[in-house]
Amino acid sequence: MFKTLRRMPFFKVLAIAQAALLAHRHLTRLDAGERRRLAHLVRHAHHLESKERDELFRLVAKLEPRAFAYDAADKFSPLPLPRRLRGR
Repeated sequence: MFKTLRRMPFFKVLAIAQAALLAHRHLTRLDAGERRRLAHLVRHAHHLESKERDELFRLVAKLEPRAFAYDAADKFSPLPLPRRLRGR
């Protein structure tokens, strides 16, 4: 794995690290039990009942996907994005 990272240009490695930190920041909005439950629901997503689908949507909403998308785009955009797009 480290050989692959050494061959990558530094800015690509930096971008991957920034994206990982950003994802971590959003995942920590869930407690450990919710993260485990989310992982279970995602692994079994093809066979979920209606209540489980609702639970999955609730957990994903808690991650604030719109804010995550905005933060990622803003992080990698050469120009700052308008704050009104954040949606909070």
